[in-house]
Formats: sequence, C-alpha cells, structure tokens
Amino acid sequence: MEQKRLYKVVLTGGPCGGKTTGQMRLCTFFENMGWKVFRVPETATVLLSGGIKFSDLNAEEGFKFQENLLRTMIQIENTFFQLGESCSRNCLIICDRGAMDASAFISKDKWELMMASNGWNNVELRDNRYNQIIHMVSAANGAEEFYSTEDHACRSEGVELARELDYKAAAAWVGHPYFDVIDNSQDFESKICRMIECVCQKLGIDTGDRLRASSRKVKFLVTGPLPADSEFPPFQDFDVVHNYLQSNNPKMQARLRKRGQKGHWSYIHTIRRPKMCGQVIEVKTQLTHRDYLNMLAQRDDSHFTIFKRRRCFLINNQYFQLDIYREPAHPRCRGLMLLETYTALSGDELKNILPQFLTIEKEVTGNPDYSMFNLSLREEWNTTNKYCHNLHDYTLAGLTESGPTENKSINPSAVKDATAKKQVNGVDCRVNGVDVAINGDDD
Repeated sequence: MEQKRLYKVVLTGGPCGGKTTGQMRLCTFFENMGWKVFRVPETATVLLSGGIKFSDLNAEEGFKFQENLLRTMIQIENTFFQLGESCSRNCLIICDRGAMDASAFISKDKWELMMASNGWNNVELRDNRYNQIIHMVSAANGAEEFYSTEDHACRSEGVELARELDYKAAAAWVGHPYFDVIDNSQDFESKICRMIECVCQKLGIDTGDRLRASSRKVKFLVTGPLPADSEFPPFQDFDVVHNYLQSNNPKMQARLRKRGQKGHWSYIHTIRRPKMCGQVIEVKTQLTHRDYLNMLAQRDDSHFTIFKRRRCFLINNQYFQLDIYREPAHPRCRGLMLLETYTALSGDELKNILPQFLTIEKEVTGNPDYSMFNLSLREEWNTTNKYCHNLHDYTLAGLTESGPTENKSINPSAVKDATAKKQVNGVDCRVNGVDVAINGDDD
C-alpha cells in the first residue's frame, strides 16, 4: 500500500500574476485525481478587507501589523496543515502567499528584529515549512497590456509599483530549495499549465499529454575567479553537505542532503531509482535532525562527502543556483563551480538569459563527468567500475549485488552524443531505444 502524501505549496507573485485563477485550476486538477485539496486564504486580504489601510499606519503600527499578520498566517496555516496530516487521502495544501512574503514589505533590520523577538528563523519559515514555492510573475512584467486592477477590492497598484512588488515578492523566497518562477513568456493558458506541470513534476506525477512540456534543467561550467559579491543581484548563500548512502538495491541511488544558514538546517533524504518506460522515480523525504544522524551511519565510504556553498539568486525573472565546491574533496572538484537553472529556452535565447557577470565556459547538461555521483567517487574514473554513465546503466557500471559485471564497455560518448531527448524529472536521453535519465539531477 502506498504511503499517503501531504504536499504544501505556496502560490505567490506580484499583482495580476494569475494566482487566483492558478489556485482554482490547480485545485480542480488534483481533485480530479482523487486528492483532497485545502486552500489557505491570503491572510493580508482577510485583514485589509476589514478596513485597514497601510497609508493610515505609522512606522510602529505598520511593524506591529506585519508581525501580527505573520502570527495570524502561521496559525491559519497550521490549522490546515494539521487537517492535512489527519486526512486519509493524498492531500495538497495550496497557500495563497506564505510566511516569507511578509519580509517583502519591511526593512531587513525590522525583519530580523521580528524573527528574533518571536523565536523564528528564515530556514524554518522558508525552507522547512513548505515543500515548494511557485512565483507567478505579474502581468505588469512582460504582459503589460493585460495588467488590470479591476475586480480586485484590495488592488490599486500602477504598472511600475506592480513590477517593484513583483520583484520584492520573488526576492523574499530566493533560497528555497524548490522555488519556481512562472513568467509571461507564453500566453496565459500556457502559464497556468506550466504552473500545474511544475507541481506535478516535483511530485513525480506523470501528466501524460494533458499539459504542455515543462522546462528542463540545464547546467553550465563556470570559470573562476568568482566575481565580487557586489556584482551579483541580491542573493542567499547556503552551506550544503551531501552524502551518498549504501544501498542493497543495485539499481537505486540514495543520498542525504544537509542545507542551512547561520546554524539552522534542513535535511532531505533522496532515493533515485530507474523505472521501465523511461520514467525515473525520485522520492524526497524531509528528515528531522535525529533521523539524519541515524541515516548518516549508512554512508557509502566509496564516495567523498560533498561540501558546497550554494548561491541562489534571481535575475531577469530567472532563478539560478551556483554551486561552489569546497574542500575537502577529490582533486577533480577543486575550484569547480556549476550554474543550474530550469528553462524551456535553447540556443541564443538560452545564452541571453545567463548571468553576464559570470564567465561561463560551456554547457554540461547531461554530461556524466559533472554528475555529483561521479564527482564524489574516491577512486579515479579510469580505474573504477563505479563510474555511472546514466541511471539506467547503474547495474552495468559494476554495482550489482553479486559484484562487478562483465559488461564494462559502455562508451560515455554514446550518452553524450545521443540526439533524441525526452524530459523526465530532469535531463534525459535515449540510449539504444530506451529513454534514460542522465545521473546529474542533483539537489
């Protein structure tokens, strides 16, 4: 019997971004699949519709209002979260904005004061509280002809202010491990479908041809030195630690991730295994600190522990993660920097969205030499039988329960030169007529 699933997603964004329509469509989609769906109302709208006006509040009143708004939001959300925990069916909880949205409306100093006085921290409110964040970009940014303040009692922003609020709302969530930006590069119907597909992809739900193809993950090799912090747009830095675990199943990869800021951590256990018909199943489970320590005892000593500094930033409505590998590590990882993003663009259009302040050497999407699994191997690649060309060939790489296999003549170029590609939870390719996922979809 499959374990019941509880998934908490935040829909946020600037004015006139499609949150309301998106929430209804997402709700209907999952209800049609048999899920129980709860919709958490936007706390600010509830309070502001009662007659509160920001323009009437002085600085102290504004601060206390934001603090009480956040307290109220957390309590309302907790009510729905508890209902989701006790629900017997798979349950999706859609939050109309989330805890970090409040930080977009006050200064950094006041936000940190609010955090300290209430015993809150950004890692708990941003990373651990919700499974996924989706930012619906305002029509004021890329679809100006459709921007309107009609039919919304609490909306009065002009286009310029709407763009500013949109940027602040997105910046508030930079750093969440599963943060997706849905822009206005296509028509509105496609925008809504991309949003729904985005949630389904993270949950590992096959939508068939009901929705349009989603973006793919792309990866680039960045040459040092790293530019000064002032060259970057506003960013969040995290310490990230990865450990691969021993596995009794030769076709499965298991790893632990520890990710945090200023001594506050989140913990994820990931199981990645192949499935017939080209589908790659990846199951991510949030862990407690105790569970993490217990599972760490199963660490696979044939792999180095991977240490990274992960820099997350938003530029031109595109969300990027820059992984900077740190010591101790295998010499192959020294000075290594990899930039990742999700996009449907290619060619020159893809090049144009990349950060111009970084020196990008080449695209390495799908290249097994830049898979974290292979980068972490203790042995040299030319002497090990554990080098993994792709997840489908995991057993062929010598990782069978009975020992090394006889078939060791896998040619990496057969993977790198594959031309027929298909998107399945990351970057995939076709080898010998079978769709397989390149082992590079690291988190």
